[in-house]
Amino acid sequence: MVRYGAAAGLLALVSTAHAIMKHPLPISELAKQITRRDAHGDLNTRDLDLEALYPEYNLSTPIDHFHNDSTYEPHSSGTFNLRYWFDAQYYQPGGPVIVLGGGETSGADRLPFLQKGIVYQLAKATNGLGVILEHRYYGKSIPVPDFSTENLRFLTTDQALADTAYFAQNVKFAGLEDVDLNPETTPWIAYGGSYAGAFVAFLRVLYPDVYYGAISSSGVPEAIWDYWKYFEAAATYGPPACVETTQKLTHIIDNILIGKKDSDYVGKLKAAFGLPNVTYDNDFASAINGGIYGLQSLNWDPTQSSDSFFVYCSNVSSDSVIYPATEARRASVEELIKVGGYEDELDHLANRFLNYIGYVNLTSVSRCRGSQDACYSTHDSDFYAQDDITQSWRLWQYQVCTQWGYLQTGSGVPKDQLPLISRTIDVDYSALICREAFNLTKPADVEYINRLGGYNISYPRLAFIDGEWDPWRAAGVHAIGLPERTSTLSEPYILIDRAVHHWDENGLFPNETTPDLPPPPVADAQEQIAIFVRAWVQEFTGKY
Repeated sequence: MVRYGAAAGLLALVSTAHAIMKHPLPISELAKQITRRDAHGDLNTRDLDLEALYPEYNLSTPIDHFHNDSTYEPHSSGTFNLRYWFDAQYYQPGGPVIVLGGGETSGADRLPFLQKGIVYQLAKATNGLGVILEHRYYGKSIPVPDFSTENLRFLTTDQALADTAYFAQNVKFAGLEDVDLNPETTPWIAYGGSYAGAFVAFLRVLYPDVYYGAISSSGVPEAIWDYWKYFEAAATYGPPACVETTQKLTHIIDNILIGKKDSDYVGKLKAAFGLPNVTYDNDFASAINGGIYGLQSLNWDPTQSSDSFFVYCSNVSSDSVIYPATEARRASVEELIKVGGYEDELDHLANRFLNYIGYVNLTSVSRCRGSQDACYSTHDSDFYAQDDITQSWRLWQYQVCTQWGYLQTGSGVPKDQLPLISRTIDVDYSALICREAFNLTKPADVEYINRLGGYNISYPRLAFIDGEWDPWRAAGVHAIGLPERTSTLSEPYILIDRAVHHWDENGLFPNETTPDLPPPPVADAQEQIAIFVRAWVQEFTGKY
């Protein structure tokens, strides 16, 4: 295994909008994913500039690649437009095609990686052609008239992998129509991060004659229904005082929500947090756990940064009251601590509990407009029944419910350990959307995904790049407790110290770089990626 030194001063936090998301999400957050009919309605100036810089193209692609598989009945003989973008500024004959898998979001969200991120870097390093390829059903690559459960039957990883192979075998790039870029004569290299990281690993295994190599960044090849280990990274690498305090305060909360479920103390607990009108106890528990989720958002890129995780940790670790207004709730908090079983630590925990309440109020409660159930509830059958073409929130949730799982629970934590989120957040609660939106009552078929190797997946010219602190590390080949592999040019195995979620994917313009940006561990990892991809290309070209 290759490890890189820790970078100093990494305080950045980045939005998780384009990575596998928190689960479950309240209705109010799902509603934000509803697609506006105006295609540019939610694009900022940078996005509009990128779309002007990189015109979009489409390849007519079969809706159904597997007419012998009853899963997709009734079958379709139709086609849909699979959207893509490319940049040929560095292409020279003999260079590879570098394809970034779009994953579970609009492909347009990935254009920064074509402009200055990993695709740009690899195309420049190899005289290659860079491509962003959108995943079926996301963005504008929509093969169906609506997102009803029946019409989502073609939204499977297998169908999307077949799209990606079909693309390589059939695309003709504008201006390069006379250039032979067939996978038989040109090396095609796939890159993906997060879900897309697992996706390109599977692509390499299932279509080895089409994609000569693949780079899985923060890939999650092990599908897991109850993914309670999402919080393992925070528990292991988070500031110890923050972790211990969060565990104890969560234990107090559970001793009331579960241990005194039908008592007045449940109402007193909700009122202490300023959330007396959240009807369901599990919705309340979910509403107050946002701070500990912040670890996934840690990133080195300052343009994407927020310090919310560290603010949360410094708040709940402080023995001084940070939010003076919470002093009015001291008597209530002290009573709750006693009832919750921590009377012996009352002096130690009271101010920290007040700071926890203050943090939740600042970052969540004060921002709620309308009823509290409207802000925080996951219970709304009428909302889940919506399935028109604008309801893009259904897409990744459908993949979660049918094939991938990753329900982030507190209940799954072993009984001899204290969880970082409430045990009321269990599988039944987390799978509510599966039942309500798709009428799916059984766990996702994770065994089908894991047939490709799961934790043990391995293949020549398949690289795995992971972050030491990544909450998704527990679903990949660098999971804590797995045997370490030897990193080779053929099968690179790189763990970046103190890095989180696909940190190697981002990049900077030359005039944006400094001695500390990108941080040395990230720069070193990106250089190693360029080295082994060049070696793969040389190996391919040496055969022809």
